Order: sequence, then structure tokens, then C-alpha cells
Amino acid sequence: MSKTTHPDETPATGSPGDEDLGAAGSQLSTAPEETAVPGSFGGNRAPGLGGRLAWTAREILGWARWFWRQLTSMRVALLLLFLLSLGAVPGSLIPQDGSDALKVQDFRTTHTTLGPIYDSLGLFHVYSSVWFSAIYILLFVSLIGCIVPRTWQFTGQLRSRPPGAPKRLTRLPAYAAWRTSASPQEVRETALKVLKQRRFRSHTAGDAVAAEKGYLREAGNLLFHVALIVMLVAFAWGQLYKTEGNKLVVEGDGFSNTLTQYDDFKSGNLFDDDNLVPFSFNLNRFTGTYERTGPQKGTPRVYRADVDYSVGADGKERTGAISPNHPLEVGDARVYLVSHGYAPTVTVRDGKGAVVYRQAVPLLPMDPNVTSQGAIKVLDGYRNAQGRSEQLGFEAFFVPTFAGAGKGTMFSQFPALDRPVLAVTGYHGDLGVDAGVPQNVYQLNTKNLKQFKDAKGDILKARLTPGQTMRLPNGAGSITFDKDIKEWAGFQIVQQPGTGWALGGSVAAILGLAASLFIQRRRVWVRAVEGADGVTVVEIAGLGRSESAKLPEEIGRLAALVHDRAPTQTDADPDQEPDADTSVSAEGAEKK
Repeated sequence: MSKTTHPDETPATGSPGDEDLGAAGSQLSTAPEETAVPGSFGGNRAPGLGGRLAWTAREILGWARWFWRQLTSMRVALLLLFLLSLGAVPGSLIPQDGSDALKVQDFRTTHTTLGPIYDSLGLFHVYSSVWFSAIYILLFVSLIGCIVPRTWQFTGQLRSRPPGAPKRLTRLPAYAAWRTSASPQEVRETALKVLKQRRFRSHTAGDAVAAEKGYLREAGNLLFHVALIVMLVAFAWGQLYKTEGNKLVVEGDGFSNTLTQYDDFKSGNLFDDDNLVPFSFNLNRFTGTYERTGPQKGTPRVYRADVDYSVGADGKERTGAISPNHPLEVGDARVYLVSHGYAPTVTVRDGKGAVVYRQAVPLLPMDPNVTSQGAIKVLDGYRNAQGRSEQLGFEAFFVPTFAGAGKGTMFSQFPALDRPVLAVTGYHGDLGVDAGVPQNVYQLNTKNLKQFKDAKGDILKARLTPGQTMRLPNGAGSITFDKDIKEWAGFQIVQQPGTGWALGGSVAAILGLAASLFIQRRRVWVRAVEGADGVTVVEIAGLGRSESAKLPEEIGRLAALVHDRAPTQTDADPDQEPDADTSVSAEGAEKK
């Protein structure tokens, strides 16, 4: 058997101008053909108003078709996909109104020049801006415009048979030939059987067997585009119907998934109250342990919230645990553990010793060692020594591990409750909560408050350990730091439909891209004709969508399998080419 390849020749790629390949090299891809640059679509203009109108209509229609072809081209789709990724960058670097309005306001206040520019460009609401939506919609249209004609064309290719062999197989990039004593019919039957065993779609066309393989390449290409559309739809669906809120829950308290229960809440434009998943949970206990020594001292080792939860109004109560990497999943809703802190229990009494306030007060952490601060507000029930109704406020500063008096500032040395200390200073008067203006529950508005002072006229303040009490002057009462120190956990409740579709689209896109990159679509022809000397001439050649070193190897393997069943005739010259010095009266054989 003699095998020849032609590295010095231009590989046959199925271009429309190759007369020798004809249909054999066509439709190896479903990619649309490039069109010429636009010129005048209207052609010659006839005289008169009718001619002008007809010419204008042809021009408009021609430009519209040209624009549609450009929009639905792969080049433009990739460009739009790149622009979409590039447009998402400012949404990650610049604070957004939808996620953190306070940071946006601070940015506007701090950057008086950039703030108005960012506002005009929509950089504070990137994902709902006009320019981002335009890119998103154009990409969506472009992908659909790419998929529909390619799918139609690919379906037609699947229903059709591989084209017949070209006239000159020697022009193909991978080629082998030999002479055998087997009849042409036997060789074709053998080749047909071998190709089908190798999972080629094959049939006999004239004096040759035509076969094709690698349709999954185009299927993967289409799958990739469809997956992109699924991801875009899932992303849009999730943004329109998503909900995201935060809730701080102290040990022993609970949460019900209703709007009034959230500390802060934001949602998509099409959200409705009925879309919230009905569930509730109670925080039984928060468990946190920390590394005691080494370079990772203070790093959390166990960070878990144990909860009881139920689904629906009459759902059965279940137990669960929420940790940073293991949210609680209830339907489409996920409950994430995002923060933690301490809630010291304090008791406030009036001058007569009556308890007017007893509550665990959550304080906000300031550093990794959970140094915390906040406010204690006594709104109702308190009367001063003169019997007048007043409101009390205390600024609170808490450290779970105090270094000790004279050993530095009031900052925690470790996040665990090793040596808790609560520092308080008190105010009395009007807290301003009845003015109708929203207040931060962790800060005091001291505008209408007077600070308590001791007998020397100094500001009244104290560092309390669990069980200690600070007396207010002039019989105004007292505040006690109780021994019951609770912990709180901050939860983020997210409900974003379409995440499953987005994940499925991502996986499908990766599989489709892998198929389109690593699977080669190729065609193989095995021609068997009887030469003038009565000996059968066998030719086998292949053509791929692009030049590949694997194609000659595959042709060699196929030729070897056919050759095993139709071996070279032993009395023939093994170095003799099938078309050299021998006249073969069959199509495809060339006589020198």
C-alpha cells in the first residue's frame, strides 16, 4: 500500500471557488458566509418620482439587510459579549444604589467632581442603565439571529447525505492509494462496513463510499449559543424578580419572611409581596470558636448558627445549622450567615428601683476582635427623681476580652468572651424618636439630651463587668450589666429565581465550547475502480473543516483497516502510483 500526502499543496478547505471539490467541500460549517462591503443597494435610479421612491426603498431595504447581517455575525456577537463584560466592571468597582445607597451618597459627598459625571453616565446603577441594557438587548438579538439560521442549516445537513467524492482525490490534504485483487464492489462494501464501525455516516455514491463525522462540533457550537441565551434570560429573570434583605437576630429571637421583619430590603422591578417564600426560623444558639495561638490567632474555627425553622403557616418544625459556606435553603430562598456580634443584657431601673428596661442590646463590631459599640435607648416607662416622664440613652462600648485597667485602650484583645467589659455613659431628655424622622438604632441623637454628671461635675461614665451597676446621680436610677451575655447573628435572605437555569446554561456553554474546539468535522471518501489491467485501484482521502495533523493519521488508520481486508496485490509494483503508467477508465483516476 502506498500512502501520499501533499504538504506542498494548498489544503482543500471547501471554498466556493474550488471547482474540483464542488459540493464535497461545501457546508462543513454552519457559519454564515461573509458578505461584501456595502455599496449602493439601490442600483440605477429610474427618472421621475416613482424611480426615486423605488430607489430609496431599495436603499433602505439593502442597508437594513446589511445591518442585520452584521448584527447577527459571530464577530459582532463576540464584540457585544466583550462589551457586556467590560460594562460590568464599573458595577463591581463603583458603589451601586441598589446594593449600598449610603456608600453612593458618601461617594457623591467626597467626590464633588466625579459624582455628577458618574451620575450622568449611570455608573451608580450600571445594571439598569440605558447603555448596559442596550448592549444586553443587542447581544440577545444577535445570538438569536445567529442561532436560528444556523440551526435550520444544521438540521438540513443532518437530514442530507454526505456529498459524493470530488473528481480528483489527490488534491485533498490527506490521501492514500493502493492496488488490490479484490473487486471494486467488495472494496466498497468493506469500506462501508469499516466506516460505519468507526461511527461515520456513510453511503455508496457512484464508484465511491462517502462518509462524514464530527457533527457534534456544530452541535456544540449551537449549544454554546443557546446556553448563552439561557444565561442571559436567567440573569434578567433573576434581576427582575430577585429579593435581598438583611436581618439581625439575637439568640432566642426569630424571623418571619415578611417585609416588615427585615432590617433593610431591596428587590427587582417586578417583585411582588406574594413572591416571598413563606418560612420562619428561631436562632437557638450561635457557636463561635477561635484559634488561640500562632499567626492565625483569632481566626474563627467554628462559626455556626443553630436554628429551628418551619415552612408555611402550619409547617412542621425542623432543625438546621447555618454556617458561612452552608446556607439554609427553603424553596427558592437561601439564608446566609454573614455577621456576628454580642448583645449584652442590661437592666435599667428608675429612682424607686422599678425595672423600666431589661433587654439584650446588640452592638456592632468594629474590628476582628469584636470590639463593639452601640446605643441603649429607654423610650417609655421612666420617670426622673421629680416624677417627670423622660427618656434615657446610653452610649455603650463593649469588649469581649479586656486587657485590663492601665494596659492600653478599651479595645478587645480576642473575639471570645474571656473578660467582657461594658463601658457606658448616660443621657436624659428627649431621644427625638417621636419627631417622625428615621434614626439609626445604634446611635444616639444627643441634640435634645443632657449628659449625666457626677458630684464633681465630671461626665458620668463607668466600665462594668458582668453583675456590676452604675448609679445615676441625684436618685435618677441605675443601669446594671447583667451576667447573661447573648450573641447575635446577621443573616442575609436572598431569593433569586433563575439560578438553576443560569448554572445549567453555564455548564452547557462549557460543554458546547469544548465540543466546538476539540471535535473536528471531516469527510472521507473511498473510491474503488477497475484499472485498464483489470486490477482494482483503491483511493482513500479526507477533508476537514480546517487543516489538522490528526486527519492524515485518521486516514492512515482507516486505510489500514480497509487494506487488511483488501490487501495490496503482491505481483504489483508497491511503489507504483495508481494513476502512473496505467490508464484507469473511471472517474477520479488521472493519467499522466
